[in-house]
Amino acid sequence: MKIDLFTHFFPKRFADEFVRSGVVGSDIGKRVQNVATIADLDARFRVMDEFDEYRQVLSMPAPPLEVIASAGKSPLLARIANDGLAEVVAKYPDRFAGFVASMPMNNPDAALQEIERAISQLGAAGVMFFTNVAGKPLDLPEFWPLFEEAARRDVPIWLHPARGADSSDYHSEPKSKYEIWWTFGWPYETSVAMARMVFSGMFDRLPGVKIITHHMGAMIPYFEGRVGYGWDQLGSRTSGEDYAALLRSLKKRPIDYFRMFYADTALFGAQAATKCGLDFFGIDRVVFASDVPFEPQPGLYIRETIRCIESLGIPASEREQIYSGNAKRLLHLRS
Repeated sequence: MKIDLFTHFFPKRFADEFVRSGVVGSDIGKRVQNVATIADLDARFRVMDEFDEYRQVLSMPAPPLEVIASAGKSPLLARIANDGLAEVVAKYPDRFAGFVASMPMNNPDAALQEIERAISQLGAAGVMFFTNVAGKPLDLPEFWPLFEEAARRDVPIWLHPARGADSSDYHSEPKSKYEIWWTFGWPYETSVAMARMVFSGMFDRLPGVKIITHHMGAMIPYFEGRVGYGWDQLGSRTSGEDYAALLRSLKKRPIDYFRMFYADTALFGAQAATKCGLDFFGIDRVVFASDVPFEPQPGLYIRETIRCIESLGIPASEREQIYSGNAKRLLHLRS
């Protein structure tokens, strides 16, 4: 069995009202409007049929709800999205192992209520946060109750990058060029969000919080040396901030907190990066994911991800952990 933990889908009502109408906007909004299997179940099933014993966990694609709707309107979008995903999962349980609830993060009070509704009433497997909330960092006090609630309920948080072309490559330019905002910007976004969680003391305060980072923890595994020995010297490069005191206040080395995140295998066939991430996070914290349906050809990312895992040279029992064992534990699945 393979449980694909990070796949994206628009339920019908959301697609009709907000995607095809252009409400989702430009850049990544353009991308999501031009993917056949992102809202077409029949087309998705044809791709899934290529793989034996294969199920998906559904989540909404980018852009974040808080980018496409105001704080007054985003809760409605979240309800429509989550109701739609719950309906699909309930109708096709053999195809889908669960869904991840979207949150109206620009309205934290409504988001807290939606966590309660989505998990208790709709049966969501967890919740998805993007790496920033319309430009705000996730470690702000206004978002802490959302992390606390997820930890209290023992449900994972899926962490998805968010960045647009308006994040320029250079201060002298108004926009990012050549889709650098996506290729390099998204891994940077994820890495920054992870760092802010670590240094905010989140894992000391919420040691049981479970956060699944998209694309194998982004930059963190590759920069193990800088994250490790480099951040052991936190404060040595900074004037005007007592980061040395912050470092002393943490119960562990910074790098040990980064190993507490979970990471998925959605690396688009990057075999060396897959091994690097597994070496960093360890077999108990790596989960199978493909990022369907954003491949250039239907099924390509699933095939390539399986190829990478099969080429790791690890025992069958460890491959099983990546493919489904860790997901079953995180999502409390019996089968």
